[in-house]
Amino acid sequence: MTTLRTTRLLLRPWHAADRAPFAELNADPAVMEHFPAPLDRAASDALADRIAADLDRNGWGLWAVEAVATGRFLGFTGLARPGFTAHFTPAVEAGWRLARDAWGHGYATEAATAALGHAFGPLGLDELVSFTTAGNHRSRAVMERLGMSHDPADDFEHPALPAGHPLRRHVLYRLRAPGS
Repeated sequence: MTTLRTTRLLLRPWHAADRAPFAELNADPAVMEHFPAPLDRAASDALADRIAADLDRNGWGLWAVEAVATGRFLGFTGLARPGFTAHFTPAVEAGWRLARDAWGHGYATEAATAALGHAFGPLGLDELVSFTTAGNHRSRAVMERLGMSHDPADDFEHPALPAGHPLRRHVLYRLRAPGS
């Protein structure tokens, strides 16, 4: 299984010890503001299991992000295939979710840059997408720092959310592989 390293971060397989801090960040209303609801411990553990299984199966995915200096689990960053049908699927998404106290340090951009390098390098992907709710300005700023572009014509209604849900409208960003 692939492990990625940056100056400050290690993107690695998940460990059993990641479950408690992952549950803590998934229960944080600020972290989950742009998701339908915070996750309880059982739902968080089930998500960790799915993420770890995808990493085992593919050799890449949503890696656990660890601070090299402290060994602390910060959240996840990496690549995933969206589990729904939309005008841009099938696709590979670049995504991240970090603990609130890890915000504002450039970790999401740093970790996502490593994941993009892996996607466009060893994996040989031609394009990555990223999406979020229209009001998620923090994630949109990361997408823009990564060089992703947004075309409002690509925006979509997330099919997992019911009509009229305040988070249903999503923006889509794209990034083509260098030289594509």
